[in-house]
Amino acid sequence: MRMMEIGILKDETAQTSAEYIMILGGIIVIVLVAIISYQNYIRGLGGNITNGSEVQSVENTLQDINQSLTQ
Repeated sequence: MRMMEIGILKDETAQTSAEYIMILGGIIVIVLVAIISYQNYIRGLGGNITNGSEVQSVENTLQDINQSLTQ
């Protein structure tokens, strides 16, 4: 009964902190798994953009529009 009088059983701050740490750790794990699983997909996107064919096509179209508007 002495423990209840000094408030040891009512103090839950350490438990709450531990729960927040566990939630944060879970979020970090989920983010890491997502990054690892989508890593190849993201690298593939960079290759598609830098190959130049689509970018060059858009640039040519914009130049044609610019020339037709300036004439």
